[in-house]
Amino acid sequence: MHVSVPGRLRFTLILGALSAFAPLSIDMYLPGFPAMTDQLHASASEIQLTLTAFVISLALGQAVAGPLSDAYGRRRPLVFGLVLYAIASVACAFAPSAYALVAFRFVQGLGAATGIVIARAAVRDLFSGVALARFFSTMMLVTGLAPILAPVIGGQLLQVTSWRGVFVVLAAFGVVLLLSTVFALPETLPSSRRRPARVGAVLRSYGGLLRDRVFLGYALTSALLFAAIFAYISGSPFVLQDVYGLSPQQYSWVFGVNSVGIVLAGQIGGWLVGRVPPRRLVVAGLGAGLAGGAGLIVAVAAGAGLFVVLAPMFLIVSSVGIVMPNASALALADQADNAGAASALIGISQFIIGGGLAPLAGHGALAMAVLMGSVAVGSALAYVTLTRHKPNREDSDHGAGDDGRDHAASLPGEHATDDAATTGEQELPTR
Repeated sequence: MHVSVPGRLRFTLILGALSAFAPLSIDMYLPGFPAMTDQLHASASEIQLTLTAFVISLALGQAVAGPLSDAYGRRRPLVFGLVLYAIASVACAFAPSAYALVAFRFVQGLGAATGIVIARAAVRDLFSGVALARFFSTMMLVTGLAPILAPVIGGQLLQVTSWRGVFVVLAAFGVVLLLSTVFALPETLPSSRRRPARVGAVLRSYGGLLRDRVFLGYALTSALLFAAIFAYISGSPFVLQDVYGLSPQQYSWVFGVNSVGIVLAGQIGGWLVGRVPPRRLVVAGLGAGLAGGAGLIVAVAAGAGLFVVLAPMFLIVSSVGIVMPNASALALADQADNAGAASALIGISQFIIGGGLAPLAGHGALAMAVLMGSVAVGSALAYVTLTRHKPNREDSDHGAGDDGRDHAASLPGEHATDDAATTGEQELPTR
């Protein structure tokens, strides 16, 4: 059975929007930091804690939401998380102090985490093989636009409202997604495939994933290269404006071009899936990342001009659009019965590694370049040393080969046709 075109489009838009929670919630309110310090009578470091609290809870929330979605299905934890996100966003809008805002942002991050982790898990419920990698690439079109649009939206909102109004808009975004989930997003995990939510079972799930060399390899491949994006976001505003003299408007154009590069790379990768095996696409993306990282280090160390620096920067940032969808698909390939926990670990590794290393990029242009190049090397090493010599279960069971084709197990009561077998797609179940 094929996923219908309208159903696939609806599914893509909703899950892509859920995955966009993090950049929207982080980037939209950043232009309001100066006003927040004045109105809340707080220091810059106290306002910065609101961002730190959100990122920490985003990681912790995924660790909880993933196993819960394996036990209770995808919809129930997602609905709870969206309700929590909307309520916390409203609370942020009316926060009386900086520390109250920190607490509300922590709760908001827990709600946002359910969207990120369950979006990946739901895709794995319905797709495998070629279709899985292709769908992740399609989602990059939606999620890749979020960091482009979020600062622009936030800046425009601040012209007509205060930073509190930004949180009202985020609350409205959460409500829209809540209604979309309730009325338009089907349950993707049937009860027969759910796992108990006992603490011991959850810990065993995580332990098994951490002992799975191939899963860990693909997760680290994705997370380490994604850390280059954290380093870029953390360091590039200061490097490109203070060192290379760009105005804020010029920097926003550079940021937008690099974000478009991620989106285009993801779409090219999605078009190539089925023609080129996902592993080869990962290798190509890692090669581009290594070349970009090396070029960036050489250009900065040599004191090259702006455009010589921007070219390798664009290359390494864009490489994420090819590597992440395919590495995530390969990481989840053997995790059909454990997709929630596996999705959680992928997300946690990205935020812990990226968030932990990002401050190192704030020590100048060369520090940013070296960090971006180093994580590209680490990503390639994780891929080479950990992901080889173990065919995934779908390869063994269904004969997926270098052509990237494989079969997908049908949901209860469904029977895959030949078309489904070659694409790895299933029909979206009804609620």
